[in-house]
Amino acid sequence: MKITRPLTAVGVATLLALAGCSSGDDGSGNGGSEQPSEAASDPAAAPSEGGMQAPEADLENVPDVVAEVNGEEITRDEFAADYESQLQQAAMMQQQSGEEVNQDELKQQVAQTMVDNRLLTQAADEAGIEPTEEDINSTLEDIAAQSGMGSADEVVAALEEQGMTEEDVRAEAADQFQVLGYIESEADISEPSEDELRQQYEGYVEQMEQSGQGGEGGEVPPFEEMRDQLAQQAVTQQQNAAAEEILTGLREEGNVTINL
Repeated sequence: MKITRPLTAVGVATLLALAGCSSGDDGSGNGGSEQPSEAASDPAAAPSEGGMQAPEADLENVPDVVAEVNGEEITRDEFAADYESQLQQAAMMQQQSGEEVNQDELKQQVAQTMVDNRLLTQAADEAGIEPTEEDINSTLEDIAAQSGMGSADEVVAALEEQGMTEEDVRAEAADQFQVLGYIESEADISEPSEDELRQQYEGYVEQMEQSGQGGEGGEVPPFEEMRDQLAQQAVTQQQNAAAEEILTGLREEGNVTINL
């Protein structure tokens, strides 16, 4: 199961998915719990399926301060790390169509996502949501479980192989806990009912049958095996919708400048 965060933030979730650490239960095609290879940490060097290589990140005209959010700066170094991960992901998604990634458009998307996440973390700070070490550890354990990994230490080790420090990983986990905590305090996030989950499963089965996909032997896993995954997806959808609604107000009230 791919780990998700509000919106499409680049962080622990995306980096683990790019490294092939997700279990693939969400139908994304990412499977297994392999540790990331050296190539996975270098988007420019990582060959995608079919032998294609991700394009080299064009950062030549990126300024030292990419954006300012209510007086806080998003630096070139912060942007570069997120952008390179998103560029690799975009290249993987577009390889089937043969289209080249529009790096100018992608830069704007990444910058806006980083601004949005900064707005959310600032709002969470103002609301007094401060994660403890226990909260961070719990978040990492959740990430490990959702990614098909054995422990929080495995999450840290996987991301260290991609160039992140343990401090970086724990900071990402802290942000994830903080933002989700803020969203849940501002919105009515509820667990889906059994009927809703079964309707969701029936839609999934129909989709898989139409596309000719499924598990081993082309069969879709039974509802009982997918129940937890479907429940998480339903909650995540609510969180994403709530985050976007919250951000509409934060963008209007905030002082944001993007320098790209």
